[in-house]
Amino acid sequence: MKSVKVLVLGFVLGLMLIGNQPAKAQCAMCSATAEAGVKNGNTEANGLNNGILYLLAAPYIALAVGGYVWYKKYRRKDVDLNMQKQELHLN
Repeated sequence: MKSVKVLVLGFVLGLMLIGNQPAKAQCAMCSATAEAGVKNGNTEANGLNNGILYLLAAPYIALAVGGYVWYKKYRRKDVDLNMQKQELHLN
């Protein structure tokens, strides 16, 4: 079962690496400024675009790390509750 999980994870990561396409994540004003700069010979537009994508990915990475830590910390195996047999009185 564990090898199947590793195989599926590897497959998904492989698809993510193969299907990677450049994205243009800029607001209208930033895009206009970057395009004007490129026409004048500046190459700062690529750095601006990469910075925006980095800022976009940071919350998702933080959420994934937090979820993984929570899952590992609060997951329990073979829990024995040791409950006593008692009648339940609702009055």
